[in-house]
Amino acid sequence: MDNRGLLDLIVSVMPGLKAKEKIKILNLFRREEDLYILSKNHIEEIINRKIKKNWDISDIRDKADRIDTICRMRSIKWVSFTDANYPPLMREIYDPPAVIYYKGRLPDPEKPLLGMAGTRKPSPEGSSQAYKLAFEAGKAGISVVSGLALGIDSMSHRGNLAGGAPGYAVLGSGVDEIYPSTNRPLAKKIIDSNGALVSEYPPGVRPSKWSFPARNRIISALSRSVLIVEAPQKSGALITAGFALEHGKDLWTSSSGVRQSIYDKRGTIKLAQDGAEIIYSQDDIFKKWNMEVSDNAGNEEVSGGKTGDIVFSTADYLNIKI
Repeated sequence: MDNRGLLDLIVSVMPGLKAKEKIKILNLFRREEDLYILSKNHIEEIINRKIKKNWDISDIRDKADRIDTICRMRSIKWVSFTDANYPPLMREIYDPPAVIYYKGRLPDPEKPLLGMAGTRKPSPEGSSQAYKLAFEAGKAGISVVSGLALGIDSMSHRGNLAGGAPGYAVLGSGVDEIYPSTNRPLAKKIIDSNGALVSEYPPGVRPSKWSFPARNRIISALSRSVLIVEAPQKSGALITAGFALEHGKDLWTSSSGVRQSIYDKRGTIKLAQDGAEIIYSQDDIFKKWNMEVSDNAGNEEVSGGKTGDIVFSTADYLNIKI
């Protein structure tokens, strides 16, 4: 630990502060001892507003110390906004987390990530296309970042790992609280791939309704482009799409997401109507990223079907194990 001590972790758990206010405090101080002489009133003067919640700086320091101890016991790392290893693209958003926690290895800042998101209840075609696009991205060395949820997220992670790329999942909980629990094996595969589980929440924090929309901004922030595969009219994936637009990212939807069917795809259909480009195959992604990929890409078989065509059965995708 450097001479900042637990300063950054202390600030990150201060209640009642907005993300931008925490960053402001981080940039003002250099040592954790500098905070001990401050009261809540001093902090209010710095952020120029009243803080509704009551707290004592000593209690907050104790909480930060407990979190740091738990992290070391559970092989969880944390990195602050002030650290050189903090993901650079996350610095550019309006409300970056003061601290992020992770298990595994953070993504290489020199290698762009593809954000993928979608409904938890996709059509068989949507599941197939999510897996196939992520698989071919992985073969080309492109890692996918998604949210480890059921449906499109899971298929995207699995396809990408099968393609040989490190995987990245952003959680709406602490990185030791895998949700859904059925995805614990998938989470382990992501870590074993030299990828990472990432969260702005300390260990032990359970998921909540408000934490999932918040984590979507991190998925967008880490991505070069964001692909919404399928989404109904009311979907958390559309929140990710909104952050992508706010962050100035490429926003795409898949061809399966705009085809009419018995599944609700009104969210992705609306995205396309509003100008989101449609991705039909991995080649579209490679062209938009100005990537040269060998002619063999896209011609290998996956689960019995050629990746150039969507020929996988529903059973294939419901039972994929990696």
